[in-house]
Amino acid sequence: MYTHIFQEGDSFRKRLTHTIEVAQISRSVARALNLNEDLTEAVALAHDLGHAPFGHKGQDILHGLMKEHGGFEHNTQSFRIITVIEHRYPDFPGLNLSYEVREAVAKKGHRQVEPLKDEFGKTPNSSLEGQVVDISDPIAYTTHDLDDGITNGAITAEMLEECALWQEGLAYVKSRYPDLRGKILNYQVIRYIINGQVTDLITQTAKNMEESKPISIDDIRAHKAKLCSFSPAMKEKHDGLKKFLHKNMYENFRVKRMEEKAREVIEKLFHRFLESPDLLPGNVGVHFIREKENNNEKRIVCDYIAGMTDRYAIDEYEKIFNPRSRV
Repeated sequence: MYTHIFQEGDSFRKRLTHTIEVAQISRSVARALNLNEDLTEAVALAHDLGHAPFGHKGQDILHGLMKEHGGFEHNTQSFRIITVIEHRYPDFPGLNLSYEVREAVAKKGHRQVEPLKDEFGKTPNSSLEGQVVDISDPIAYTTHDLDDGITNGAITAEMLEECALWQEGLAYVKSRYPDLRGKILNYQVIRYIINGQVTDLITQTAKNMEESKPISIDDIRAHKAKLCSFSPAMKEKHDGLKKFLHKNMYENFRVKRMEEKAREVIEKLFHRFLESPDLLPGNVGVHFIREKENNNEKRIVCDYIAGMTDRYAIDEYEKIFNPRSRV
């Protein structure tokens, strides 16, 4: 969920480190299942390109600002980036990516009714490689948010008594290393939690494939449910970890303070750029003027802000609204 902003320190996860972790997990699962590792990694590297600054809260803020103009959702934005926004070739917009990569990015998330995604709307699922990335994403962010929460003190030992996966991992690690304490103990429990989920995912997905016996990739795409999944027991534990984090991490007062900072930065930048497009960088300003005739200037500003890191967004805010800041 990327709940830290850069001022809290560089030891916490950001979009890039999260993406690397998703790629590592996804590739390990793909290798074990004898899938296309390169395709899996390409999807993993593209899956979060559309994330706004300040994580999921930034997405919610931009969605509110764009509610009457198509809204904003980071998975859809990832697809727009690789098919429309990036323009590197004279013959077509977007990046030169295979159908399978574009399909997997298009089908990630719940918002599927998009004109840009019509090409992939005939079947409910993507390839198995895309499904691997879908589930590797929450494996990565739940465990690294748990790790970051413990590191920054938002999650205490007392709170962890409510977390079934943590207690299971703690019992296992302590059975092997009774005298282990502190950071190394925490790291080993996190490692246990990741390994347990990945191992279960591989085992259950192989079982699903054996039971469904798909003959072609179209069978996988058309299957009524995703073939890449946890076992019911692990799904319950994974959902329990999510609930634990929502209660003890995402509702923490520090996170709420950061969310207020995010709202201040994003909303003020959005409205000021609309009022004064001459403040936009040259290439963005050119697009703004061009799209003003199509009543699409808000989308240009939204795209510009959505492409910012936390640090860049705060720097832009300071340059525009702080008289003492150098521009």
